[in-house]
Amino acid sequence: MAEKRHNRRFLSTFFSERKQVGAVAPSGKFLVNSMCNKIDFGNADIILELGPGTGVFTTEILKRAKKDTKIILFELNEEFYQLLVEKFDDPRLEILYRSADEIEDVLKERNIDKVDAILSSLPLTVIPKEIKEKIVQQSFNSLKEKGIYVQYQYSLNAKKLLESTFGKLKLGFVPINVPPAFVYLAQKNS
Repeated sequence: MAEKRHNRRFLSTFFSERKQVGAVAPSGKFLVNSMCNKIDFGNADIILELGPGTGVFTTEILKRAKKDTKIILFELNEEFYQLLVEKFDDPRLEILYRSADEIEDVLKERNIDKVDAILSSLPLTVIPKEIKEKIVQQSFNSLKEKGIYVQYQYSLNAKKLLESTFGKLKLGFVPINVPPAFVYLAQKNS
């Protein structure tokens, strides 16, 4: 019942906030697993999630993360932010109503030098060029050496942008999702 309510909220937000929401439905379990399987949760002390929406990935991250892992969520859509605050009560989680182009400021405010992994659901295709370039660069800057950046998109439009910052990417495809999705995996190698 709660899932249906979240799906309706997601869909209505998609139509009213096209610049912030890039999908017509929350991600399915195959995409969630494909993305989360890329992260070494046993060694991840700090994880960032960009654009968590209704918290589909957040739920899985919380299941897999260590008891002392810090997880910081960046959600710019006010309705989704409120939903996340209502939905989750976990001391490892910090839910921010902030833009992902503020990653470096947020980490500096918390005296965090680098993070282990970043999982992004941001709809890069609809984000203005200057902002998405800043998000990708700040993501790269914030990762530890060998840190992981995982991003999904419904097209290959973000490939060139991500490669220009991270270098070589691993590209996967999840056909069993609505719509089917590409999964980009980048590892920081300075």
